[in-house]
Amino acid sequence: MPEGDSVFRAAAQLHRALADQLLTSAELRVPAHATADLTGRRVLEVRPRGKHLLTRIEGGLTLHTHLRMEGRWQVYRAGERWTGGAGHQIRAVLGTATHTAVGYRLGLVELLRTAAEATAVGHLGPDLLAPDWGEASAAEAVRRLLAVPGRPVGEALLDQRNLAGIGNVYANELCFLAAVTPWTPIGELAGPERVVAAAHRLLYVNRLRPGHVTTGELRPDRAHWVYGRAGRPCRRCGTPVRTASQGTAPQQRVAYWCPTCQRGPEPPR
Repeated sequence: MPEGDSVFRAAAQLHRALADQLLTSAELRVPAHATADLTGRRVLEVRPRGKHLLTRIEGGLTLHTHLRMEGRWQVYRAGERWTGGAGHQIRAVLGTATHTAVGYRLGLVELLRTAAEATAVGHLGPDLLAPDWGEASAAEAVRRLLAVPGRPVGEALLDQRNLAGIGNVYANELCFLAAVTPWTPIGELAGPERVVAAAHRLLYVNRLRPGHVTTGELRPDRAHWVYGRAGRPCRRCGTPVRTASQGTAPQQRVAYWCPTCQRGPEPPR
């Protein structure tokens, strides 16, 4: 699934193209909402909530979408040819006099009352890129993470109910920066508040650029410490980076770690 900073950029792009504009065309190509007519309504704003997108529309409506593994929104100028995928992959179309936003392979398309948004996103933990992120948000994220102290760090960080916005790239990189393996029980983590602070810092600095840079180096081949580097030398010590599956389907993810730089339990080899 996408990282929270990617969703933040998608929301910003959609907001720039659609906000304060009347919908001249609108299609929701999912059975539950195929007959919904949104034309003539004004788009009020597009906001991210963790990995979710909330497009708020005049009349008290919200289009709730989630990219899941393969989805994306692409914005075109009015009249521009759509090149983002085959027609059968399109799940939503929102058009104005100047732009058209097309949602390809969206994992979730849901039209609901704006007043009922909590039914869709109320379960999420503190949003790492929320404008009001602060000490209270960070403390709540730590509290939620430690509520199940025996849970592996990698899984706890990926659970959006604990804190919203971390995907597999950041989960692996945060474990490296904390010098623990992804299987270390979260309750054994020294300074969990530092991990939460690092998560906020990394997503915040990357929110306006692609790449999920964690090393401070912008070159794509040097952007990460361990993620995607199975069998390659650890950037810090030179030990080959290991990889294994973590979690159970459908939440199973690939974990990466350096066996020298990161302490803690490892899966059976």
